[in-house]
Amino acid sequence: MSDEERTVDPRTGLAVLDSERCWELLRSTQIGRLAVAVGHYPDIFPVNYRIWRDKVVIRTEAGTKLAGAVLNGSVAFEIDEIDPEHHSGWSVVVSGRGREPERMEEELALEDLDFELWVGTPKSRWLIIEPETVTGRELPPRDG
Repeated sequence: MSDEERTVDPRTGLAVLDSERCWELLRSTQIGRLAVAVGHYPDIFPVNYRIWRDKVVIRTEAGTKLAGAVLNGSVAFEIDEIDPEHHSGWSVVVSGRGREPERMEEELALEDLDFELWVGTPKSRWLIIEPETVTGRELPPRDG
């Protein structure tokens, strides 16, 4: 998308990324942050993930992260990249519903994903984020 075609939010000066670019960025990395409500407070967890059938998939274990995502339902997931030297970067946010696989076929398909865990402990559960909105913004580099 050329600079002339980008929509810029006049309040912030940030370029609004279209859906296609958001999904491209989501597929380009493997680390993000999952936000869930835990009791009366939000909590954020760094996670590794994959995109599967236009859904965000996280390998996890029973605990606060999974319970907050599935029991409360509403989740947010964010990825970003920041370049402090050039004062530029981008961010993509997926808001939606968290759930575990509902059918054996889903579970088996997820097991076939190329999913490298970053921690040494086993992760036997899956969290699937069903997107309701996918939004992105970009701060282009400063001139000069």
